[in-house]
Amino acid sequence: MALGPRARVLLLAALVFAALAALVWYLSYGYWSQPVTPLRPPSNSTEALTPTPAATPQTTAAPPDGATPTPTASPTPSGQPTPTPSPQTLLQPQGGDVNATLASMRLLLPVQGVRADELRDTFNDSRSEGRVHDSIDIIAPRNSPVLAAADGRVVKLFRSVKGGITLYQLAAADEHIVLYYAHLERYADGLAEGHFARRGETLAYVGDTGNATPGNTHLHFQIYRVSDPRHFWTGDNVNPYPLLRGAQ
Repeated sequence: MALGPRARVLLLAALVFAALAALVWYLSYGYWSQPVTPLRPPSNSTEALTPTPAATPQTTAAPPDGATPTPTASPTPSGQPTPTPSPQTLLQPQGGDVNATLASMRLLLPVQGVRADELRDTFNDSRSEGRVHDSIDIIAPRNSPVLAAADGRVVKLFRSVKGGITLYQLAAADEHIVLYYAHLERYADGLAEGHFARRGETLAYVGDTGNATPGNTHLHFQIYRVSDPRHFWTGDNVNPYPLLRGAQ
C-alpha cells in the first residue's frame, strides 16, 4: 500500500530520531566503557632531546651622558715609536714615590730664556677666594716660547675664566702625572689634542690671559698626580719649584 506524503515524512523523521538515539547511546556507554590504554612515558633519550633554554644575555650599562671619553692613543712621533699604554695601565698608577718619578724625568724649565736661579717658589702663596696657588709662576716677556717640560701627550687645549688659554699634558714616563700650562698668549701653530710633544718642543707662548693681572705676563706651571688619566683635570699637587731649580 502506497504511503501518503505525510506518512513518508513521519517515517523519515522516526528513522532519523532512531539513528540519533543510537549514536547518543554509543557515545554515552559504548565508547567510554572501552578500556583505556595508558601512554608510555618518554624515554631518557627523548628527554635528552629537549632543548635547554638559552641563558638570558646580560645587558651592559651604557655610560652616562657627558662621561669623559677614554683618551685615544698617542700618535706615533717621528723617530722612536711611543708605546701605547693599555687600559689597565692607565687605571693603575705606577708604584713608587711621585717625586722620585719626576726627578727621573729630568724636567726642563718650561720657558725659553729663563734661568733656574730666577725662579721663585710660589707654591704655597695665597690667591683669591681663599685658594692656595699650588703651582709656580714663571715670569717672562710676552710671547716667550713655552716648552714641553717632558715628553708626553697633549690631552686638552682649553680656555677657562681663571686660567685663560691652557694646556694639559700627560707625561710619557707616567701618564698619571699631569703637566698644566696656563695664562698662555696662544698655542704653537698646528698644535692639536693628541699630539705627542717631545721635551723642549714649543707648545705655546707666554701671555696674561685669564685672571692674570694685565701686563703681568707669566707662565702658570702646575704638576699633579691623578688616579685616572681620563680625569686629568684634578689630582694631588706637587711643588714644581725644587724640580725646576735643578733643571737644565
